[in-house]
Amino acid sequence: MYPELMVIPMREELTRAGIKETRTAEDVDAALAQPGTTLLVVNSICGCAAGKMRPGVRLALTNSASQPDQKITVFAGQDREATERARSYFEGNPPTSPAIAILRDGKLVYLMQRFVIEQATAQQIASELIRAFDELCAKTTA
Repeated sequence: MYPELMVIPMREELTRAGIKETRTAEDVDAALAQPGTTLLVVNSICGCAAGKMRPGVRLALTNSASQPDQKITVFAGQDREATERARSYFEGNPPTSPAIAILRDGKLVYLMQRFVIEQATAQQIASELIRAFDELCAKTTA
């Protein structure tokens, strides 16, 4: 684990974008028990999180008309219990950091893992997330 002082700016990069930190397993379960869509970001101290994932997520959130009902994050390597619980919702997928998921009513409907993030630019990540938001999070009118 890194000293908390080192990771504060990395945490704040997402919380300033309106993403709520979940630092315990109970926080994760409570958030994912809420109905609707949830963006779940597995944050990390690695370079691909800093240069690609976090900027891509921020771009997507500021440029998409469709938004998840809620947005949460866990920090891999720092909030171990919360991260393990978050990953338990990614059934059948290996754990990676960073990762970006969309869950609907607590069930995984979208997952972008590290190998995708490493190969993409922040803009490509944002474009893909906007597409996923439009497909999975758009509100329907009756």
